[in-house]
Amino acid sequence: MPFSSLGLSPSLQRAVSAKAYVAPTPVQLEAIPAILQGRDVLGSAQTGSGKTAAFALPLLQQLEQAPPESLRRVRALILVPTRELCTQVGEEFRNLAAHLPRALKVSIVFGGVSINPQMMRLRGGSDIVVATPGRLLDLVQHNALSLADVKALVLDEADRLLDLGFSEELKRILTLLPVQRQNLFFSATFPPAVQALAQTLLRDPVRVEVVPAPQSAPDILQRAIAVDTGRRTQLLRHLMAQNHWSRVLVFVATKHAAEMVADKLRKARINAEPFHGELSQGKRTQVLADFKASRLKVVIATDVAARGLDIAQLPVVVNFDLPRSAVDYTHRIGRTGRAGERGVAVSFVSADTEGHFRLIVKRQGLSLVLEQIEGFEPLQTAPVATLATDGSLIDPSNGGVKGKRPSKKDKLRAAADRSQ
Repeated sequence: MPFSSLGLSPSLQRAVSAKAYVAPTPVQLEAIPAILQGRDVLGSAQTGSGKTAAFALPLLQQLEQAPPESLRRVRALILVPTRELCTQVGEEFRNLAAHLPRALKVSIVFGGVSINPQMMRLRGGSDIVVATPGRLLDLVQHNALSLADVKALVLDEADRLLDLGFSEELKRILTLLPVQRQNLFFSATFPPAVQALAQTLLRDPVRVEVVPAPQSAPDILQRAIAVDTGRRTQLLRHLMAQNHWSRVLVFVATKHAAEMVADKLRKARINAEPFHGELSQGKRTQVLADFKASRLKVVIATDVAARGLDIAQLPVVVNFDLPRSAVDYTHRIGRTGRAGERGVAVSFVSADTEGHFRLIVKRQGLSLVLEQIEGFEPLQTAPVATLATDGSLIDPSNGGVKGKRPSKKDKLRAAADRSQ
């Protein structure tokens, strides 16, 4: 079925042709007609499904048909969880809007950079704003924009918006919007918090569910290596030299660890950079560009900063620190072995994280042997499990697993027992 059958205007059909979109994707087939009819939409679609164009095209048509006096008032608001996605969605709007008979202004605003240039660019108004929630609220407080005329609200990747702690900001933004508006809600997953938000936000929505086509399992060689905590950086250097790894994405637990590991690698004359939430947007953009162009050999990233990263032909992922949850393990290693490429995922396991490693293996149904590398055999031993006062077993090596940490009461009881 061609795009012309979806009710798009001739100018937007030209925009689609210019983007070399041959035929609508399943999410576009279902979402575009519903949005053009003014319906609320609840969409379940993965990255790469054509989701952005599915809401951008009909929203642009609504603005194209709006009376001239409504220009430069914010009519469409798109909220996204990360700076990188903000730029990506905003550029898609700009590219598709380039063929419209009258110019529409698309503003891209996010935190991590100075607010003053964004305020300057918002002078004279804007038709479409693509924003991260925190920076949007900052701009409203500075009277740089008004949300009183918003006709359509899009929550893109709503699960990640909530996962990254934006629930309070979302509540504040909703109070600033007109009650009568169109709501478009897209999420890859629907945990309880996302379902509750959707029920509050949407009115008789059209449900668009796109089931990903079955794919063969990615070709990822998974390894787990036992190593003492203090020798992980040395082991990483050894593996890079031994296996001739060209690029490596290394996951750590904290911003401090990202800086520390990057510094140690640079001292060993390995081109490495940290990647975390406290870096400026300019620095983050430069690190990604250098890594994609192979000017950087190693990027050491935290989970939050790395959300949404898509590095083509990434050969190796290393869990320098194990992820907190089994689900995060899947997301991390899934950044390699894409598009039919073979990938390698290596996890470092120290004595105090071995219990956590066993839990990940069990929950993911993996069959991984804990290897030892000659010259890096671990000397540390796992901490001894203790009994809580209720007779249950407290395993210190499970300390990083959600729901498996000793409670505050257990810690207080253990301290009292030691003092007797």
